[in-house]
Amino acid sequence: MYRAGLSNAPAWVALALAGALLVGCSSTEEDRTANWSPNRLYSEAKEEADGGAYDKAVPLFEKLEGRAAGTPLAQQAQIDKAYAQYRAGDKPQAIATLDRFMKLHPASPAMDYAIYLKGVINFNDDLGMFAWLTRQDLSERDQKAAKESFESFKELVTRFPDSRYANDARQRMNYIVNSLAQYEVHVARYYYTRGAYLAAINRAQIALAEYREVPALEEALYIMVRSYDALGMTDLRDDTRRVLTTNYPQSTYLSEGFRAKDEPWWKLW
Repeated sequence: MYRAGLSNAPAWVALALAGALLVGCSSTEEDRTANWSPNRLYSEAKEEADGGAYDKAVPLFEKLEGRAAGTPLAQQAQIDKAYAQYRAGDKPQAIATLDRFMKLHPASPAMDYAIYLKGVINFNDDLGMFAWLTRQDLSERDQKAAKESFESFKELVTRFPDSRYANDARQRMNYIVNSLAQYEVHVARYYYTRGAYLAAINRAQIALAEYREVPALEEALYIMVRSYDALGMTDLRDDTRRVLTTNYPQSTYLSEGFRAKDEPWWKLW
């Protein structure tokens, strides 16, 4: 029976294929880390990361994960890889790495940091790289990442109340709550300025119903006063005005109107 193969091919074909294989092998980049110990691999990866070369640090941490599998060093490499991915701008991959770490190592002593880092990644993602240039604060952006960030920080302070990261997490939670309330008020003002007074009232009421003791509620009440007035609903206007003046006796909204937005309402610590 006839069987195709190199033994039946002309000699020049076999030589050509052999040459191609040699060229391919010679062009393959040699793994300079092949003989490195896990400790050296980790040291080199950390050096790249500390120098800001996060794109070079990530593959080194990945190699270390494989070579030191099942050891504390491998766990540390996974955490450090997530941070390097985050700093390199690959936030989805950073979060995926953290999720995998938390699933594989639920009893890890670094669990509090992993949860905290996940919250920070979503927190910064919502701020946006150029927010300070456009004066666009967190309240004016999509709130999905902010809510996910809040849930991570909440998990941290609930599970690890004495963690070294807990105090910062609490501050960030307060910031996020303020921003979410301000977001509702921002939308309410948008509707008001376009004459959609019922929509403005409904959005302001959401802020009042879902949040307590946050600065944005003062403006929410004022928007409702103005909207009820525009609709000719004088009884509701007067009732809301009384609530506004009772809770915010020093409020300047009724005398000065909407505040000029020269500076962001928030500030970073």
